[in-house]
Amino acid sequence: MEQDLKTKALTTSPAPKETAKPSTVAPETTTAPLADDSSLLAKITPGTSPQRAASLRLTEEGKKLLEAGDAAKALSRLEKTIVIDSTNPYGYFYLAKTHYRLGRYKESLSFLDVAESRLSGEPFWLAEVYALRGENFRALGMIDKAEASYAQALRMNSGNRTASDAMARLQEQSQAISR
Repeated sequence: MEQDLKTKALTTSPAPKETAKPSTVAPETTTAPLADDSSLLAKITPGTSPQRAASLRLTEEGKKLLEAGDAAKALSRLEKTIVIDSTNPYGYFYLAKTHYRLGRYKESLSFLDVAESRLSGEPFWLAEVYALRGENFRALGMIDKAEASYAQALRMNSGNRTASDAMARLQEQSQAISR
């Protein structure tokens, strides 16, 4: 009987959190690290339109080219993603990342604005947007705005490595200046 109660408690305890989360916890208050959406190909389901599927495949190719250090080729692929499907938020995000890597910070910020507007229900990706926005602001010398963006990224996803590493660097710099 006691074992049954423990088992029942274990199986019923998580359910209230699951059902309560969407209605009581806003995405920006997420404290646990969110899972990494490593492959965009996983977003292609049987119900995905052919345009979206093609756009997601190109986005994944562009992402891999960017990771391999070929920003010029990535840019070419990623520009095609939004021609095929102008509603693909990941295409805009990776275009922003590519422009950031090419030192085109203002262009990157523009693409991040579009990505953010299309990712409202995805805390993991919104955190990525805020972290990259912080990187752009830092590169432009807007440290206060960068810090605010990093903090927002961490509120969305405490596991966002870009934002946590950047905040640690900013804290170290601040301590070094105050010495």
